[in-house]
Amino acid sequence: MKKLFVDTNIVIDLLSYREPFYEEAAQLFSLADQKIIELSISSLTIANTSYTLLRQTNANTAKEILRKLRLIINILPLDDKIIGVALNDNSFSDFEDGLQYFTAIENNQDLIITRNLKDFKNFILPVLTARQFLKM
Repeated sequence: MKKLFVDTNIVIDLLSYREPFYEEAAQLFSLADQKIIELSISSLTIANTSYTLLRQTNANTAKEILRKLRLIINILPLDDKIIGVALNDNSFSDFEDGLQYFTAIENNQDLIITRNLKDFKNFILPVLTARQFLKM
């Protein structure tokens, strides 16, 4: 089973029904719900997604949405080692992207799913959009 690390933007596309990206995010998460693929996110993504949801709804609803999300994804730890690697790496202009990438590497993910391909160029781990992955 393919292990896909999902960037924050894909999670927010799904949970915020963000068009025109919602449908492909929903298809991706549906595959995980059917146990065809395994989806993982970093613990940082939970915090970032909560922040976004709280701008759209109340705290109880946001927590309920995140509880349901946890049923179909793995949440990977963001630890001192990953933060250290990201701080000492000059490949990423966006520190958060480095944290995501090294979380995926540390947890043996097969590829990263994001809408920001330009932020993940020339790295060991393959990076695709949700649409590109679904076409495979």
